[in-house]
Amino acid sequence: MENHIFQLQYALDTFYFLVSGALVMWMAAGFSMLEAGMIRSKNTAEILTKNILLYAVACIMYMVYGYQIMYDGGAFLAGIAGGESLVADALAASAENGFEGGAVYASASDFFFQVVFVATAMSIVSGAVAERMKLWAFLLFAVVMTGVIYPVEGAWTWGGKSVFGLYSLGDDFGFSDFAGSGIVHMAGASAALAGVLLLGARKGKYGKQGQIHAIPGANLPLATLGTFILWMGWFGFNGGSVLKLGDIASANSVAMVFVNTNAAATGGVIAAVIIARIMFGKADLTMALNGALAGLVAITAEPLTPSVLAATSIGAVGGLIVVFSILMLDKLRIDDPVGAISVHGVVGLWGLLAVPLTNESTSFVGQLVGALTIFAWVFFASLIVWYVIKLIMGIRVSEEEEYAGVDISECGIEAYPEFTSSQ
Repeated sequence: MENHIFQLQYALDTFYFLVSGALVMWMAAGFSMLEAGMIRSKNTAEILTKNILLYAVACIMYMVYGYQIMYDGGAFLAGIAGGESLVADALAASAENGFEGGAVYASASDFFFQVVFVATAMSIVSGAVAERMKLWAFLLFAVVMTGVIYPVEGAWTWGGKSVFGLYSLGDDFGFSDFAGSGIVHMAGASAALAGVLLLGARKGKYGKQGQIHAIPGANLPLATLGTFILWMGWFGFNGGSVLKLGDIASANSVAMVFVNTNAAATGGVIAAVIIARIMFGKADLTMALNGALAGLVAITAEPLTPSVLAATSIGAVGGLIVVFSILMLDKLRIDDPVGAISVHGVVGLWGLLAVPLTNESTSFVGQLVGALTIFAWVFFASLIVWYVIKLIMGIRVSEEEEYAGVDISECGIEAYPEFTSSQ
């Protein structure tokens, strides 16, 4: 009887893990639509090509190399061709752990859930370097980012491993990041920042006398759709990070994570729109979209312990931060077409620092050490990789190609051919 109960719990936990992973995978569609809507139409086909290719690159690189770095995933890789023995080993491992769901870490479901997180981190980079980066330079960086850079910082945090002599941040400093405000989002933004600094701003974005020229996105309905897709996918992102569903305590935790995730997003929207109305005199839709995403990023580090009101407040602070961060980056002439560095980087840091406000087992010092470690590793490693790629093949398209749109030069196809002057 006990064995039957365990098998049912194992099946339910695994199914929940896989469905959560599928929701996170669907966030790739959200990033694609958001970025396509926030850039100019002449660059749409290229940004969509980048998003589908980066997902494929992330999955392959994490399978052949990254997963082993982050979690000692060699057992999974060896068992790809022998699924039955892998399942048997997983069941045995769980039984030894008192039916506490240890199988989750020994099964293919864990790999699938982890690999879609890797792709999410890389998707963040895509929007920040949009409209002027060479496609193949971007994909070459994606190989290194998803195969090495992300897995190394993931090993220090979620993997609990020593890499390059640096031990587990969780064990040594009490660092906690429930679903990845820092490990996924700030890491992606750090890589993006390194690329943007070497890449430079889009032509016409900044004037010689310090003027900032807005470059509106071509399709705000598409950007709004992308935001809602991301919002939906975030329930798998945060909810799946509970890792289990097959007992009362886990089910209650999942429900609380869902509620808090949703609450934080709403707080981010309201706060961003209010501050935009005060500062600009208008209800800025792009700030509303970024406010929603900022609220989601902010709560990702700890969506379980806050009350619903606290989660709303954490998201609201994220919504305020993202507006000021976007304006500040523009003043610094750091051109980020979709606001990815602000949403995922600056607000990701806030999410990490907000954890001790509701989780007494953590400290601000531990969270700050973790945040600085993630940023320093990802930023400087990415800066080196971007620079090497720049020396080898260049990372920016020509001025003529940028003016005409990278759809033609990089993909040979236009997303909206009936509306362009070339037809």
